[in-house]
Amino acid sequence: MTKRNIALSAAGVILLAVLLYQIPAINSRLSWRFEVARTYVKNMINPVGDVPTAIPQPTKISTPTIAVQSTSTTDPQGASGVVTTEIPPTPTLAPPPAQAFIASPPYEKQTANNCGPAALSMMLHMFGWSGSQKDISDVIKPVNGDRNVNPEEMAFWVRNYAGWLRIEYRVGGDLDTLKRLLAAAYPVIVESTTALNREDSGWVDDDLWAAHYLLLTGYDNAAQTFTAQDTYRGPDKKISYEQLESEWRPFNYLYLVVYLPEQEAEIKTILGSNWDPDLNRQRTLELAQAATAADPSDAFAWFNVGSNLVYFERYDEANAAYDKSRELGLPQRMFRYQFGPFLANFHANRNNDLLALTDYALQRTEMSEETWLWRGWALYRDGDLNGAIKAWRKALSVHPGYEDALYALNFVGSTP
Repeated sequence: MTKRNIALSAAGVILLAVLLYQIPAINSRLSWRFEVARTYVKNMINPVGDVPTAIPQPTKISTPTIAVQSTSTTDPQGASGVVTTEIPPTPTLAPPPAQAFIASPPYEKQTANNCGPAALSMMLHMFGWSGSQKDISDVIKPVNGDRNVNPEEMAFWVRNYAGWLRIEYRVGGDLDTLKRLLAAAYPVIVESTTALNREDSGWVDDDLWAAHYLLLTGYDNAAQTFTAQDTYRGPDKKISYEQLESEWRPFNYLYLVVYLPEQEAEIKTILGSNWDPDLNRQRTLELAQAATAADPSDAFAWFNVGSNLVYFERYDEANAAYDKSRELGLPQRMFRYQFGPFLANFHANRNNDLLALTDYALQRTEMSEETWLWRGWALYRDGDLNGAIKAWRKALSVHPGYEDALYALNFVGSTP
């Protein structure tokens, strides 16, 4: 075969590959793999390393306040300040039974980066819904490469696209609460962690730590296990009480429950004082603070203290807790899923630290609309208007229609 024929054949293969890549089904399967490969190569050339510790802060100087909208990442449940009311005692409830199981829904294996929509889809099937994870992700995660779905995004979907149902999410969950919900036939989604398979590694020194939503459908005290529908690893997986508590801790013990409107009174009884979002946060803050006192080396407990303080807009205190957690060491992907440190830095006028932290987060996860949003605000405050606009437009490319980025662009008088 002549060189000319070889060149034509190679060009034909490349053209065929480009054309095949335009087919939506193929694009959805391969696009995120290309992004992973690009990140892997970048990290080989320029290793990122561990989560950076906080930049020492100079003496504070007054900075003009910017009215930032952040509907999905700050004050998601409407807190207006510090709760000072004493938390009422939760009524004494009968102990949950020794075991309870809800019939498992049809199993739905997640597509790439889609554990949240897949877990929610299975949960909704238990209430008579007949859609799929794609129906959910097309709305709240329309770009396949988007790496994260927040609980408030899932709540938004249920409230707007499954309006016959109600959904609530809370933090500071415990095993008894999970058991009581399951015993009353309410499946529960928890946000926890998982160890990625080696083939899903994103870089050479990958710690393989990632967030993961699990749908719980049962428990057994004798075996000390929950039954979980795991969209990554398979149906009806058994997870020990001890393992679940450990893997739940990095996400502030967050859980979601769906129910019918007429079942609200029962949900309120089960949750007790945790039904009130502010009281729930106050209680969870106190639990996280107690955890840091019991084990000052627990980075996740310090992080949870910071996140609960952000809810109450106590940003200086939140930064102190977040700084401690970063000093102790956090997983490489922590800022793919949790953005409280960005809010705390911004609202406390720690702009250099916000720039450094968002830079690190984007080197680990470029497809993150939340990180691009807060990097844009940091660039704007730093006087780089063009850079801010580019960041917000990048956020919109990751999540089309992202309201916080649209607000930011409108704030500076720019179009998407």
